[in-house]
Amino acid sequence: MATIRKRNSSYHVQVRRSGQPTITRSFKKKSDADAWARQTEAKIDHRGLAPSRSELEHFTVGDLLRRYLSEVVAHKRSKVVETQIIEVLLRHKMADYALAHITPEVFRAFRDERMKVVKASTLRRQLCILQHAFNVAYKEWSFPIYENPVAAITKPALGNPRDRRLEEGELEQLLHGCSKSRVWWLPTIILFAIETGMRRGEMVNARWNDVSFEAATLLIPITKNGQPRTIPLSSRAIDLLRELPNRDERIFPITGNAVRLAWQRLKGRVGIDDLHFHDLRHEAISRFFEMGLSVPEVALISGHRDPRMLFRYTHLRAEDVGKKLK
Repeated sequence: MATIRKRNSSYHVQVRRSGQPTITRSFKKKSDADAWARQTEAKIDHRGLAPSRSELEHFTVGDLLRRYLSEVVAHKRSKVVETQIIEVLLRHKMADYALAHITPEVFRAFRDERMKVVKASTLRRQLCILQHAFNVAYKEWSFPIYENPVAAITKPALGNPRDRRLEEGELEQLLHGCSKSRVWWLPTIILFAIETGMRRGEMVNARWNDVSFEAATLLIPITKNGQPRTIPLSSRAIDLLRELPNRDERIFPITGNAVRLAWQRLKGRVGIDDLHFHDLRHEAISRFFEMGLSVPEVALISGHRDPRMLFRYTHLRAEDVGKKLK
């Protein structure tokens, strides 16, 4: 049962169930304390909020990941990608380990093995999901886990960030390859990416209602960092929008996967293998600096919350800075 005691200016809640660890939280308002107590008791009664220490002998990493998938990932915007990552993790032998016997060494071995077959960035994403799953299990589900075994290991270092740009003639090659495709939106989305610096997901979710032709702006309500932003549109970007049919709520009524597949086929058609669609964003940001835009101005467009992330682009303007110093 739940007990609520007032201590100074807060309400201290304890929820006890036989065979379960005691769960405690504090609230400023008694109404919040009452609501949390009822919700917590309901969760325990419905499915058991947390296994006991002895039950962890039979509760595996895979069980934890499956619960994390259904209760956390299912409500995230990135659920498709994270679901795919978790499916990979569930196929690994590490998923069969009982939580009662999990140690950092298990995940060190997992890290060292995976480093031989996947990129550092891929492995970091896998480890981040595992680490967050253990954090949720301890902080939100009150699992009797006294350390996060994934947090205790060193994550693989990332290599140098990609700085691939379009080489001379490559854009023309890509657009010529588009002319041989029945994917009518492909040349437009390529050019629009270069004009705006938008991410693939931002473009396929962009809506006509968020475009202001009068102000030449586009509101991006859902972004990678969670903060909506409004970007200015160049005259070329405006022209591209005016050329598109306006038959749907979305500007590009397609999926991100459709863009990925069309891009892969296009690269194969024109013989450019090492160019990622995301490299078009790098191309756009580089061009913004070459136009003379400042770091804050480019950050407004690109959505980088930390301007230091843009410093790697500023070397492109070194010659211009040198001219100013003469």
